[in-house]
Amino acid sequence: MNKHTDIIGMITDITRASTHDGPGIRTVVFTKGCPLNCAWCHNPECISPEVQVLKYPEKCIGCGMCDKGCFAGAKVVCGREMTVDEVMEPILADRGYYTSGGGVTISGGEPMMQREFTNALVDACKAEGIHTGVETSFIIYDEDILKKLDLIMFDLKLPDDERHLKWTGVPVSKIKENILRASKLNIPMIARTPIIPGVNADRETVNEIADFLRAVPSVYKYELLAYHPLGLSKRRALDMPETQFEIPNKALMEELKQNAFLR
Repeated sequence: MNKHTDIIGMITDITRASTHDGPGIRTVVFTKGCPLNCAWCHNPECISPEVQVLKYPEKCIGCGMCDKGCFAGAKVVCGREMTVDEVMEPILADRGYYTSGGGVTISGGEPMMQREFTNALVDACKAEGIHTGVETSFIIYDEDILKKLDLIMFDLKLPDDERHLKWTGVPVSKIKENILRASKLNIPMIARTPIIPGVNADRETVNEIADFLRAVPSVYKYELLAYHPLGLSKRRALDMPETQFEIPNKALMEELKQNAFLR
């Protein structure tokens, strides 16, 4: 198919017919490995770059066939090595759905952690004329990849280093610097903030983030995403620390959205 057929990535999932990861109908490739460790992450299985096993003992039926694979879902292996060509198979099968402005989104985890694979997958998609975007934390900046893209999506979770370090494990200053650098590439960008009560679910925080984004001309859309506890069961299955958060109610989300207009 292309010169990158033997390049391998560590993939957690490929979601087809997504309408939440960029414009139109999209095929989303989830890569494994992320330098951030957000306390509310709904994809905690994407944080470690290694193959992991999620354990759900309540599903065990005692069949004694663990060595042959768990058919009841009590043990779920997460992480699979795939070549670029293997990943391209479902993408090319889905291309008929991309006519409404859709395409491919490479997500994670952090796709830039797997630089060689992500670069090769972007090249393969672009060679097929497929609209290609990346969801990134912007903790890693790779201009060679970014400048090839049709869309960049990123989260800006908190505006200050102290809270960002507390809740994600890394400061935000480098992320902000990389957002500003990427903006000079003139590639359309979508910014998002997950709204987490007790962390950033207040006018002052959202306003401060929105103020920063107003100075980033490539950002044409800013979305506030309500926290949901999808990641909690997966954290338990991975024996990871848990932090309980409330789900923001609709009234709060509407109030915050009124203060989040970019222009």
